Amino acid sequence: MLEKLPDVIGHALHGVRAGLDEIVFNTLGLRGGMASIVLTSLAFADHAPLPARYTADGEGLSPPLQWTALPAGAASLVLLVEDADSPTPHPLVHAIVVGLPAEDGALTEGALPSADHEGAGLHVGRNSYLQAAWLPPDPPPGHGVHRYAFQIYALRAVPVFSDNPGRDELIDALREHAMASGLLIGTCERPDGSIRIEEGAPAGPVIAG
Repeated sequence: MLEKLPDVIGHALHGVRAGLDEIVFNTLGLRGGMASIVLTSLAFADHAPLPARYTADGEGLSPPLQWTALPAGAASLVLLVEDADSPTPHPLVHAIVVGLPAEDGALTEGALPSADHEGAGLHVGRNSYLQAAWLPPDPPPGHGVHRYAFQIYALRAVPVFSDNPGRDELIDALREHAMASGLLIGTCERPDGSIRIEEGAPAGPVIAG
């Protein structure tokens, strides 16, 4: 959807970003256990680009994830994915999953429902488009690199969530029950289509002698 925005809008919004400081991982106030869970993906490295397969430029599947090093006493896990660089007051929510088993585990590719994919029957919350689904990364052209924060939290209880919990409901449960967390960042950028390299022009900067 956002790939159809004119490049001029991406330019105009370039300095408008929620900010990495605003993701739940950094605002929750969790001290002990912060970043103690090891969250990884077979599809991308930390702070590396997400393959197009998992974005709005490809199939739009949710990527595979794995986690280890859960703390003793964990009763359940939740997953939250936010766009730290969305041009909005708060990070854009791309996925919420609650009620995951409190054990080392994984989500396979496409485990979350998305367009043309049913998913694996998980308890999925609402993304920022009010859909109980994976929202594929879709940054505006020319807006720069967007950082997608995949966050996993271990809870010391099994909270009762609504059918499709949103960000606020999830944060309330985390404030009461979170005991450890993990973070993995994938990036995505849609280049500015208005910038063209003229045929025959040098690819790099020309330094005057």
